[in-house]
Amino acid sequence: MMWPMPHAALATTAHRPWPLPARPWSLSMEWHDLLFLHWPVDPALLQHQLPPGLELETHDGSAWLGVVPFRMVRTRWRWLPPVPTASNFAELNVRTYVRAGGRSGVWFFSLDAASRLAVEGARLGFGLPYFRAGMECRRSGESVAYASERRDRRGPPAHFQARWTSDGPHATAAPGTLAHFLVERYAMFARHRGRIVGAEIAHAPWQLAAVRLDLERLDMTRLLGFDLGLAPASVLAARPVAVAAWSPQAV
Repeated sequence: MMWPMPHAALATTAHRPWPLPARPWSLSMEWHDLLFLHWPVDPALLQHQLPPGLELETHDGSAWLGVVPFRMVRTRWRWLPPVPTASNFAELNVRTYVRAGGRSGVWFFSLDAASRLAVEGARLGFGLPYFRAGMECRRSGESVAYASERRDRRGPPAHFQARWTSDGPHATAAPGTLAHFLVERYAMFARHRGRIVGAEIAHAPWQLAAVRLDLERLDMTRLLGFDLGLAPASVLAARPVAVAAWSPQAV
């Protein structure tokens, strides 16, 4: 069987800050029930936690630390069918925003996922700091209940629990705004085998909405020495997007 190309991810690309890679994409997926939570942080406190070769990006003088829960859906490698245990699963990442090789992107401090195969594959193939976790994501209308508990001895215990409801219409973020700075990112970086590598992604612009949030527990950032509290400065829910991703290359 010939599996379809991710047309929805590649149909709209003019908003990307640079052209699509000339080589073929490697992975396709969809991201559902995604919530962007962000806190401003003193840049000096984050820069020293980044490896050499990465420049921390700021907005209005602040660095930003993000916690992003969502669901991976219909994940598969190019021309291969989905793997049952690594196709649909919940994931949560802790991230900041950096620049390397002339491009802006995302640096992940940790990623928790409810798929053992996805965790081990990402650690081996990309060097990403993934951890196994017990996770639950339940949607009812515009409301989502999400819970995560890390169960991986390679990282300290970490918990996340929240409920949220989209509140108002969805729209794209205007260039130059904080929301655009935080979400419109089309590269991610990792340290793999002693060098910085980067991978590109493509998807339509995010459709974002305000949120009514009940954040009950968050200690994902203690790995970094931050206790952020339960009142993020920026809270945005996003409509699902189809995504194409390219394999990592040295920066």
